[in-house]
Amino acid sequence: MLVNDPANTVVLFGLAKEYEKVGHDEKLIEILNRYLEASDDEGNAFGMLAGAYERTGQRDKAREAYQRGIETAQRHGHPGMAEEYRMTLAGNYED
Repeated sequence: MLVNDPANTVVLFGLAKEYEKVGHDEKLIEILNRYLEASDDEGNAFGMLAGAYERTGQRDKAREAYQRGIETAQRHGHPGMAEEYRMTLAGNYED
């Protein structure tokens, strides 16, 4: 499906979820970044991306993904998701 439509956001997100299930974080990061370039995600993908960055030791990128997730979740009316990401930043990224 991606061969015919490489920016198909439904397929990209589904593929990302499959990579997440099997623990292929590098591919997950690659696909989520493609998805986020093509989609107006409401915040969930940023949390997935942040988790993958954390698991691969890329803390600065994880922090950035959480921050983008907060902004996006607020913009789309998901205050609970924004608060979850804020709490994660406060608990795991306070220097």
